[in-house]
Amino acid sequence: MNFSRQALLGIGMIIGGSVMLYAMVQQIGTSDKPATPAAIVEKSSTEQTSTAPLTTDIDTEKRILAQKQKERAARVAEQEKRAQQFLAEQESAEAQALAKSRAENQQYVANSLPAESDSTEVAEGTTVATPTVQPSNDTTTSTANDKAQKAQAAEQAEAKKLADNKKQAEAKKQAEAEAKKEAQAAAKKEAAAKKEADAKKKAEEQAAAKKERQAEEKAEAEAAKKAPPKSPADYTVKRGDGLIKLARQYNMPVEALAQANDISSSTSLRVGQELTIPSRKQIERLEREAAAAKKSADAKREAQQKLREARQEVKETDAKGSFGVQVALASNQASADDVAKKFKSAGYQVKTSTTSRGVRVVVGPERGKVAALALKDKINTDPQVDTSGAWVLYWR
Repeated sequence: MNFSRQALLGIGMIIGGSVMLYAMVQQIGTSDKPATPAAIVEKSSTEQTSTAPLTTDIDTEKRILAQKQKERAARVAEQEKRAQQFLAEQESAEAQALAKSRAENQQYVANSLPAESDSTEVAEGTTVATPTVQPSNDTTTSTANDKAQKAQAAEQAEAKKLADNKKQAEAKKQAEAEAKKEAQAAAKKEAAAKKEADAKKKAEEQAAAKKERQAEEKAEAEAAKKAPPKSPADYTVKRGDGLIKLARQYNMPVEALAQANDISSSTSLRVGQELTIPSRKQIERLEREAAAAKKSADAKREAQQKLREARQEVKETDAKGSFGVQVALASNQASADDVAKKFKSAGYQVKTSTTSRGVRVVVGPERGKVAALALKDKINTDPQVDTSGAWVLYWR
């Protein structure tokens, strides 16, 4: 059969409609048959009438029969109407299918005409009329089948493409999830490693701190063992002893040990010599005194240097006359002589002069006021004279 898919569909619809029409006709014929039950009813009613008195009149029976016939006729008419309507729809569908099939055949013929018309031209410009080639039903059917197969193949390819895309998206999503999971695992592992490193570092710091504390405690214990006694103690010098050795043994300065025994730090000890080991408080006092003496000595040396420089720089034109430094104003000559004796023993030139307010003790003279000021600073810082009230006096 050389029909397209629409033609086959139309033929199928025609066959189906015929089968349905045949079924309806059979149903109508069957509905007209049940006269036997009526006869049975009539027979039973006749038997009843023969045994029972007649209760229904003939008019009522006729009316009932007429109504039943009328209803039967209405049903038959309705079924016929439906059958006609179905036939009309079937004919319309068949007509549409045939029209579509003809249109496709004509389109195919129109598409194939140019190739056929080219072969009709011969030499010398003579054109021979060729009959129109009608496409065979086999060609039309194969073309329709090819189109259907191509459409189906395209649909399958599209479905496969969609499936592949979906599969790729799922694979990508799964890969991202796995990458995220691996990143989380790596971060967790790194955090654990960091935590472990911090714990290890903390443990090492604690161990180092403990070790350092133990070392300090040990050093303190050793220092306490070597520390000076709490109270002064006597010591008899043995063979091989010296000030440096004993100072290290009792953890004290050599100068403090020598000063406590009124000897020089370079003095050699004799076997059997008795020494005094100073206590901690004595050592602290001696250290303070030594520091103060050193400070005073430094101040005196600095003042002496300034005085020497001032004497070198002074000029006769600085001021007329000479200047002295008054260091005391005694109430009598005896007191003034005592003060003058103390300053003379320290190496100063001292003179006394009687005034209306008492006996003045003056150190000097110095030529120029600059030198006198330098001398005043030296006197005020000299621990041997122990004074801080010296002041410059113009000496005529």
